Amino acid sequence: MIQSDKLHEECGVFGIYRRSGDGVIDETYHALYALQHRGQESCGIAVNHDGVISCYKDVGLVTDVFTRDRMSKMTEGEMAVGHCRYGTTGTLNSANAQPLLVNHLKGAMALCHNGNLTNAAFLRERYEMAGAIFHTTTDSEVIAYTITQQRLRTSSIEAAIRASMEIIEGAYSLVAMSATKLVAARDPHGFRPLCMGQIGEDIVFASETCALDAIGAQFIRDILPGEMVVVTKDGITAWPPLESDRKGLCVFEYIYFARPDSVVDGVSVHEARIRAGRLLAKSHPVDADVVIGAPDSGLDAALGYSYESGIPYGIGLIKNKYIGRTFIQPEQTQRAASVRIKLNAVTATVKDKRVVLVDDSIVRGTTSARVVRILREAGAQEVHVIFSAPPFRHACYFGTDIDNEEALIANQHTEEEIGKIIGADSIGFLQMEDLDKLTGDVHLPMCKGCFSGEYPVPAPVRMTKHRFEIPLTRREDENREE
Repeated sequence: MIQSDKLHEECGVFGIYRRSGDGVIDETYHALYALQHRGQESCGIAVNHDGVISCYKDVGLVTDVFTRDRMSKMTEGEMAVGHCRYGTTGTLNSANAQPLLVNHLKGAMALCHNGNLTNAAFLRERYEMAGAIFHTTTDSEVIAYTITQQRLRTSSIEAAIRASMEIIEGAYSLVAMSATKLVAARDPHGFRPLCMGQIGEDIVFASETCALDAIGAQFIRDILPGEMVVVTKDGITAWPPLESDRKGLCVFEYIYFARPDSVVDGVSVHEARIRAGRLLAKSHPVDADVVIGAPDSGLDAALGYSYESGIPYGIGLIKNKYIGRTFIQPEQTQRAASVRIKLNAVTATVKDKRVVLVDDSIVRGTTSARVVRILREAGAQEVHVIFSAPPFRHACYFGTDIDNEEALIANQHTEEEIGKIIGADSIGFLQMEDLDKLTGDVHLPMCKGCFSGEYPVPAPVRMTKHRFEIPLTRREDENREE
């Protein structure tokens, strides 16, 4: 990915239940390291040792937070859950880091969440009016409170989570740990991925299969939309999925979010991106000398474009691997600074060439012009920019951080105008009708709301993102406008 103005998604979750012995910290660490691309704000690990749950979390990358010294001080256990975060609600601070640890009358619980609730504002207000006190600004805490409230009325943690799934709405893939159980659950629409694996007799859950590969776990299956799976010393129990009329995995898992070596809901991410490139070559043919991809998520699509078009593939942009994914850095000033030193053109590839640049998507468009300029300064005669996604015209409320359509360049400009704004000789987008072809022979309903404006569930009436970080004067101005 080359742009600082892309989608701001998401989180990675992991859980492990060790059937015998202990030693779950290393596995959780390596799994989170493999899921680092899903969030670089903060991370944390909660460990269960003989029913006592301890947790360490902080702001930073997995390798920064869990140093050798820190890990040597952590108490080993039989179960663990881990999380790496990009926050779509709540600001960057250690309080908003996960796992969330809750201690209450019926015991302790550690919770990890990927996604966004659409009724979080409504639920939080209802709970606060009843006397609840929240310590974070995340909707994940709303989930934790809902589960805790239901736990006081039910006979088990799994019954409480199941009851909560009838209350919370929107996108959530959860891994929760009690004193004796590990629970994984996925929302009925299946917005975010979640899978189950096995290491010997040990059971693991993860956002992506790449985390299973990192720890030598064998993939068992994906958690179904609306399903809950419970692991105890007595075995594994799968609760029947809650039904939903409209299911939809976020299509951006295949276009951008997931790692290319992952398999999401039975579909190889790498192959999906190759298909996108082939489809682009058919719908947007260009007379060019070389095809290059924008690191990293544009590389596979560029290969597909090259395969289909016959135009040679080349390495045209080099990314500084020691800078995190630009879009995941929460502040625009940080993202802009990183982009300036993140990419450099390979002059030998692009000089005096007509270049096809394949990228995954464009949101605000402020960085594409910089990349086109980099290529021209390196001697490219022509730069044709092709995106492996349709124009992003609508807000997303289910785990990404784009809820203002006015900030979307495709919402304000035609494709021709976008091409002129970024300085491209031509521009192309994946066609809407081609989105369903990304998964090949697997028929998989997907959420395409950011392109079409049609969502599997109603959009929230209001958002409360960063409500407690807004200065008083701005709050007064917004209230006057309302």
